Amino acid sequence: MTGVRLDKWLWAARFFKTRAKAKDAIDGGKVHLGGHRCKPSKEVVAGDTLNITQGYDEKTVIVQQVTEKRGAAPIAQTLYQETPESEEKRALLAQQRKAAGAHIRSEGRPTKKNRRLIHQFRDKNL
Repeated sequence: MTGVRLDKWLWAARFFKTRAKAKDAIDGGKVHLGGHRCKPSKEVVAGDTLNITQGYDEKTVIVQQVTEKRGAAPIAQTLYQETPESEEKRALLAQQRKAAGAHIRSEGRPTKKNRRLIHQFRDKNL
């Protein structure tokens, strides 16, 4: 097998749970092949470089093997290798997000008293 569809490979390598989600990510510009946007039907071969954005994380991976079949997670991890620069950058950004307090919890829904105060404020300022 020389090449496989990009959406199938991303699904087989377990970057996305379904091929539909992989296709949506590709169409949304979250996946770049060789630094360029591409279509889900683009052929991926061993040695290609992919930039994948998932949430806060941006990974740069090199395709090691191609397959259309989704296997176990340890096997899927052998399909690609993340570059050391990408790993360092992700670790640094995660540390910065943690230091900035990105996971601050809100107080939840306003209580009845808080809602009354909100309504009073809104009525006075209209």
